[in-house]
Amino acid sequence: MTATPSASRAARILSRPIALNGLTVPNRIVMAPMTRMFSPGGVPGEDVRSYYARRAAAGVGLIVTEGTYVGHTSAGQSDRVPRFHGEEQLAGWAKVAEDVHAAGGTIVPQLWHIGMVRKDGDAPFPEAPAMGPSGLVTEGAETTGKAMTQADLDAVIGAFAEAAAAAERIGFDGVELHGAHGYLLDQFLWAGTNRRTDAYGGDPVARTKFSAEIVAAVREAVSPEFPILFRYSQWKQQDYAARLAETPEELEAILTPLAAAGVDVFHASTRRYWVPEFEDSDLNLAGWTKKLTGKQTITVGSVGLDGDFVNAFKGEGSPVQGIDNLLDRLEADEFDMVAVGRALLQDPQWAAKVLADRFEELKPYDAAAVKTLS
Repeated sequence: MTATPSASRAARILSRPIALNGLTVPNRIVMAPMTRMFSPGGVPGEDVRSYYARRAAAGVGLIVTEGTYVGHTSAGQSDRVPRFHGEEQLAGWAKVAEDVHAAGGTIVPQLWHIGMVRKDGDAPFPEAPAMGPSGLVTEGAETTGKAMTQADLDAVIGAFAEAAAAAERIGFDGVELHGAHGYLLDQFLWAGTNRRTDAYGGDPVARTKFSAEIVAAVREAVSPEFPILFRYSQWKQQDYAARLAETPEELEAILTPLAAAGVDVFHASTRRYWVPEFEDSDLNLAGWTKKLTGKQTITVGSVGLDGDFVNAFKGEGSPVQGIDNLLDRLEADEFDMVAVGRALLQDPQWAAKVLADRFEELKPYDAAAVKTLS
């Protein structure tokens, strides 16, 4: 079959290597982090290894793993979500990294603390309290958890730094810090859940202080060339309409301390990548982030699919959608890389098909895909 012009262009634009600090990624395709809950005891096994390695072998340049809990007892809410601490857990992750590298890919773990999303009695440590900046899970809610003390903050900062150091030690290529979607770091960033009156609350810069201290601690714990990614979002799982920043100026106030602390790449999470972030500009969130910070950025949000992930939560599928608009923006350097979620979950060969001009073989998303590690 003769390649279509858009297909040939896709291969050319997406196949370009890129350097993220000291890491060279072979192309611009990223596997987005997606919680799968297939790691009993927090240990990634052979099925998890194969799941990631299949996608690396099929041409994904950079894999960001599903969220992994850092070594703090209040970090998680499931004993089937992988952890990035503990001898057995780290041994499992070392094998994942080894297999991805053998398949030709690069990989970073997403380091995660869920904060107030946790409920009392949740595994893996049922006695641990839910905690966050102000004990609130969302704006306007009643206090249901613990407002973190300085000792709590220090412990979490240390847990992220220890996890990052472990990632470098066992062979990963960088780390991503999960600062999005209404979890702990985002709870500090968002005025709706951060009601503190100390140095960690108030204006956007103060609300960023905790995340910036985590970034700085991670930067100190790893080699200078080891890339640090930071994922953030305007929307929250608790409130899809929530916004950290109403203007570019407010967004700049949040991002600048993070960049100064050591973030190399911002992963700007949106539900639909083509939606402009602010008035009077077509730039999306990743585009604004790059413009404001000068840092490299990753865009994400319904890439290759018609319909956002909220429909997937309702058990709905999504048809295939073209990526010409995405390629236009990538070629114009609005952002640097493209993270693919559900399309890659559905089809491990998605990257190979796109890079080889086999667009007619792409599969629509079926919500049943979340039930297996295909």
